[in-house]
Amino acid sequence: MESSNPKVITCKAAVVWKEGERLKMEEIKVDPPKSNEVRIKMLFASLCHTDILCASGFPIPLFPRVLGHEGVGIIESVGENVTKLNEGDIVMALYLGECKECPNCKSGKSNICHKYPLDLSGLMLDGTSRMSINGGQVLYHSLSCSTWSEYTVINANYAIKVDPQKIPLPHSSLLCCGFTTGSGAAWREVHVEKGSSVAVLGLGAVGLGVVDGARSQGAGKIIGVDINELRRGKGEAFGMTDFINPKDCKISISDMIKDVTGGLGVDYVFECTGIPSMLNEAIEASKLGMGTIVLIGTGNGISREFNLIPLLCGRTMKGSIYGGIRVHSDLPALLHRCANKEIQLDELITHQVSFTEINQSFELLKDPHCVKVLIKF
Repeated sequence: MESSNPKVITCKAAVVWKEGERLKMEEIKVDPPKSNEVRIKMLFASLCHTDILCASGFPIPLFPRVLGHEGVGIIESVGENVTKLNEGDIVMALYLGECKECPNCKSGKSNICHKYPLDLSGLMLDGTSRMSINGGQVLYHSLSCSTWSEYTVINANYAIKVDPQKIPLPHSSLLCCGFTTGSGAAWREVHVEKGSSVAVLGLGAVGLGVVDGARSQGAGKIIGVDINELRRGKGEAFGMTDFINPKDCKISISDMIKDVTGGLGVDYVFECTGIPSMLNEAIEASKLGMGTIVLIGTGNGISREFNLIPLLCGRTMKGSIYGGIRVHSDLPALLHRCANKEIQLDELITHQVSFTEINQSFELLKDPHCVKVLIKF
């Protein structure tokens, strides 16, 4: 099934060869897109904490691998059965799709599509890779997109067209995962009610997204929790009403949150750190009998122990991927808010590096001022 450009492209990509190693800028081959795929020339990408985990073999150690799951670019070629996208379109490269026909999509209750799922195999939907190195050695993809390459191939259903006249391209990259995950969790995953109370554990890009989402839903109290005092200003810029720095007090985080809420705890707790010990803090910080805990942070371990009794006392706990956002049904609403300048995404971009300097982005994350690192091709 021939694409609009059937030639293999040679380009640069950031490849991780072994668990925990630094990225190596390599010359790779990128195949033309198959029937329902598009090949994208990347323009901007960004670094998400999940990329660091994937470089360490999370959740499956697949190497060699091209990382990156946030990015925006221009379609260079399309597969013959692609009808809604064209060469020259600017698109976001996503890691979820939406068929609107499977049981999950039809329910309107889930963004985990059966036909276009969150794929952890490191391969395309047909079980093969579009990237290779050293004369044919397979390169594994990252979450269906692998945006840390000058060219990448994704299924057309995972690509969302954006208008660069309305939304700056760097902002489009940020919306591919982190910020959208947080924002969506507050208005799509659990539908935070007007006047309700919210606690956000961790004020990185995801946590700041939760703050924004809760504010847009009319939450009455939004408590941000972070050990980095510099995140106070960022949280306030997105709508945070109270800030807690656990280093300032010897009592537990959950008790600190209860102190701010008259001893009751909050209606919703969003755990964005991925730190195993924070799970029980999140549970205890929520209201007895009706609190809801949303787990977003991945962390370094898949399994975590938690205290069952507090959860049995009427609380609800659920996980969230991409904030429950359905990429075709829900994401346009968030893009519309961005186009109307309702969300100040410039607050997130604290550093920028060129693609060839991508390893520097990992070091920049250690800077307490750093929120998001933009990667320019």
